[in-house]
Amino acid sequence: MQQWNLLKENVIISVYRKTHEDLVQIFKMERGLVTCTDIDGLMRTLNINHNPLDWRLFIESPKLSLKAVLFHNGNTLPSIPVGHSVHNKESYEIMKIRMEAINYDKFKWKICGDLEVIALLLGLQQRFTKYCCLVFEMDSRALYLHYSRKDWPARKSLEPGIMNVENQPQVELSKILLPSIPLNLGLTKIL
Repeated sequence: MQQWNLLKENVIISVYRKTHEDLVQIFKMERGLVTCTDIDGLMRTLNINHNPLDWRLFIESPKLSLKAVLFHNGNTLPSIPVGHSVHNKESYEIMKIRMEAINYDKFKWKICGDLEVIALLLGLQQRFTKYCCLVFEMDSRALYLHYSRKDWPARKSLEPGIMNVENQPQVELSKILLPSIPLNLGLTKIL
């Protein structure tokens, strides 16, 4: 930090290092979404070797915000925020814009998140669904079968118009990591 004293006006002016200027060019704001458009450039700026197989994309979507963070598989490297929005509700269109902005098709990280976000990424209908399960063709309205039937058929495809699939999937089902318990990491406080 450098300081100059202006004796006539008794004002102290401080000039801080401008480390954020390298990162401003990597992030872009569009439609209320702040996203990293150059993941490789971000990793180079942070002096991290980026191998997409060593990272997973975590997407959290509380009621009025949307966050995307890259986690290292071994947890030896810090988590890296790659997307954030405050006033956008979760929707298929917003998720599609986010995935295109971070170039998900190029890196194909494994994805983890809450079940609503994963359902959006797979193109499933959000509310009041008959076939709400990501993995099985379980009929949620057949209450009489819920405790008696143990084997439900596996979901064969994710084609729009069949079994509550509304849109084209944005990710492959094999890239999804299902949480064992509902996740709430409090990323709002971290970011």
